[in-house]
Amino acid sequence: MTSGPAQITTNQTEVIDVEISPHGLPGCLRLPPRPRGVIIFAHGSGSSRKSPRNVYVAEALRGQGYASLLFDLLSDREAESRANVFDIQLLAKRLVGACKWARMAHETRGMPIGLFGASTGAAAALEAAVELGDQVSAVVSRGGRPDLAGAVLEAVTSPTLLIVGGRDPDVLGLNRAALAMLDGPKKLHTIPGATHLFSEPGALDAVISAAADWFDAYCRQRDNEQERR
Repeated sequence: MTSGPAQITTNQTEVIDVEISPHGLPGCLRLPPRPRGVIIFAHGSGSSRKSPRNVYVAEALRGQGYASLLFDLLSDREAESRANVFDIQLLAKRLVGACKWARMAHETRGMPIGLFGASTGAAAALEAAVELGDQVSAVVSRGGRPDLAGAVLEAVTSPTLLIVGGRDPDVLGLNRAALAMLDGPKKLHTIPGATHLFSEPGALDAVISAAADWFDAYCRQRDNEQERR
């Protein structure tokens, strides 16, 4: 299921280069000791698995005991087309494929799955959550565009946290409207003073804190479950 050499750091975190079938999309799987769940990231338009913000969040969640999978939603050639970059259904299918890969991969088999979407990736995460149903334990959106999921929002039952910067009024309005359409546990969390990219000091750490609390509530594999594996 994996390719490329694994690298072990001094804190026992395993970082593995992987390819997500069937399209061979490159990814990076981070595994803490005794992971309690796996968080699969869906990056925004113009970004990739190397998004510095998503990498920062993934590493912080690793510290909270979660494995993470960051992967490219599109091949290099596909990403050259703006139509593909904003094709939410296509991105959602790729995310569904990554979730199926995680359910089968030796390193993550049986783990609860959470989705973390940014920008357009948030809409893809919500569409994927609808298709996968209870296979997705929770969804978190960072500065996302859930509105791009359209009428699919009404079918979302996965617990969903929408995180928006307090100084990102347009996106905040779109998230408020999307929140009203969601069906299931849901919350809109505003980071005071933060703009769309959460580049202000402490803003991204506030995102991580809110996301970790949400995943702890809905996506964390309990100790007794882990011991039975």
